[in-house]
This record gives sequence, structure tokens and C-alpha cells, in this order.
Amino acid sequence: MQTPAAVLCGLGTSLPERSVTNDRLVEENRLDSDERWILERTGIAARRLADSRTSTGDLALAAGRAALESAAELAGAPVRPDIVLLATTTPDHRCPATAPEVAHRLGLDAVPALDLSAACAGFVYATACAQALVAARLYARPLVIGAETYSTTLIDPHDRDTAVLFGDGAGAVLVRSGEPGEPGELLAHDLGSDGGRAGLIQVPAGGSRRPHGTPGTEARDLYFRMNGRAVYAHAVRRMTDSALEVLKSTGWSPDDVEAFVSHQANQRIIDAVGDRLGVPPSRRHGNLREVGNTAAASIPLALADTALRRRVEPGARTLITGFGGGLAWGAHTLSFPEARPHSYAPHTWHEHDHDKELG
Repeated sequence: MQTPAAVLCGLGTSLPERSVTNDRLVEENRLDSDERWILERTGIAARRLADSRTSTGDLALAAGRAALESAAELAGAPVRPDIVLLATTTPDHRCPATAPEVAHRLGLDAVPALDLSAACAGFVYATACAQALVAARLYARPLVIGAETYSTTLIDPHDRDTAVLFGDGAGAVLVRSGEPGEPGELLAHDLGSDGGRAGLIQVPAGGSRRPHGTPGTEARDLYFRMNGRAVYAHAVRRMTDSALEVLKSTGWSPDDVEAFVSHQANQRIIDAVGDRLGVPPSRRHGNLREVGNTAAASIPLALADTALRRRVEPGARTLITGFGGGLAWGAHTLSFPEARPHSYAPHTWHEHDHDKELG
């Protein structure tokens, strides 16, 4: 019996309405920086920031709903997921997980749903899980969501090293069981981690290792910290090596790659990985400049932006790779999906839609 292919058949996004440019961020947060320095250093000109009423779950819900409408448009009929995987480092609560409530608000009661935490590599990990579930015939229609609200939960607004990088948002894809060779087919994946370097990207306190209120804990210990120079070196090496490994597994050379979508960390990392792989700038795609680093949401947001702008034809040989805290990293090869992205603002689906079921 032939193993079913896992096919991306829906693309959805959700971004907060508020866009904050570099000059406004410097002024509002009183940062020791300027607009030109941020743009030259990171490649980011603006980022979307959630308000205090918008949670990760709100963004995930809107992106998930959009992905399902995108899939329904392509299929010509409503599509109901049979499992929800939510990649996030900023859940609505420390307990319970956010995914079950997102599933409920989508009208998917009794469908299994779980959070997956791999920081900025979360979407790559979650997509690999979805592919494995389809290949094993355990589930036929996983909904994979990457959603984050770093600005309201993890980032010190006065820390120049992190405040300029991160934005909020959510991206989602519907994966379905399909036939080999279809546009959107997930091909090979490669995953890795290095917990020995967990301290390079970390929120030092607030977990069970250093609970809130532990003597000696300061307010800044509850914010995201990153050793920028070391992270840059590890991100470039690990993303490049993982990409080469997955290309080898697929039987592609770097010259075969028609579209490269990296985690949108900062432009220097994206360019360094692309240069090492030998993928020309014309084949590198993303939206870092407009939305910043959205962690687990960055790859699906970049995929959707690329599809919306029609920069890549369906079926094009595509490489994605990501890196984040853990340390964790991974890469996928796939054929570019055919679906047209849909999008919703997070406020579109609030409490009054909790009990609304899919059509």
C-alpha cells in the first residue's frame, strides 16, 4: 500500500492592525538607537504589534479560520481538520494549552489539539509532525498554526537588542492526505536540537527552574534574552547544514531550489544562509521588512506573502528552514502550494464566535 503524501492545501494569516515603524518604536520605547541603524542591522522597517486585548489564541484562531477558507476555496467544499497543532512560545496561559480552545472556537470540539514549543523552529517541527501523522494514516487533515505575541509577553520594550526584532502574528496551513506529485506536497524534513546551548536564547525566570518570586530574581529575568553574536553563528551553521541534509534526502542540489523561504530572523542571517547554500537572492522570499521576526509564525506568514504576491508558481521546488531557542532547528523540502492565501484580523473572531461551528 502506497504511503499517502502530505499536501499543503490551505494558507491563512492574521496580523495585528497596528504597524509600528522603526522611528516610532525608537520614540515610543525611548531606545538608544535610530531608524537607519535598525534597518541596516536587521532588515526590518516595521513590525505589527498586538494590543493588550489580543492574545496568541485570537491570532491563531483567525489564521486557522483563514487557512480553512483557503482550503475550501481550492477544494470547492468545506474542509474539516481532524487534529490541530499549534506552534507557539507565548500561549494564552501557562496551563492549559491554547490549541484546544482554538479548536473549540473553530467549531472543532472533540478534535485532538496540542501546543508544540520549539521557539522560532516551532512551525518546522509542527509541520514535520503533521507529515508523519498523515504518512502513518493516523490523521488525514492536520491544521498547523504558528502564532506568537512576543511584544506583550516576552519582550522588554526598552531592550534595544530584542525590541527592534520581534513582531506579533499568526500563520496557518491545512495539510491533507493526497497523492505524490501534487502541488504543495511535503517531501523530506530534517530536525535537530542542542540543549547544551539553551542559555543562548532564554527567558531566565518564570518556569519551574526559577519560579516567579525566587530570591534574586529581577523583573528583567522574566523577559526574553539572546546572545546575539553566538546565536547568529549557530543559526547560520545549523540552518545551512539542515538545509543541505534535507536537499540530499530529496535528491536535489541547491541549484534545483526555485524558492527559498527561511525563518524571518533578521536579514543578515537569511542572506548568510542563502549565500552559503548558493541560492541567489532572486529565489529568496519573505516579508521580514514589513512584519519583523514573528518567531513560530514567520515561515507560514512568509509562505502566504509569497503566494499572495504570486512570486512563485505552484509546484516549484521549495526549501524552508528555521532556527530557534532550545536550541532547535529544521528544514523541509516541498513543492510550492497551489492555494490562494486568506487573511483575517484577530478582532474578527472574538467571544461571540466561540460556539460558531464550521459550515
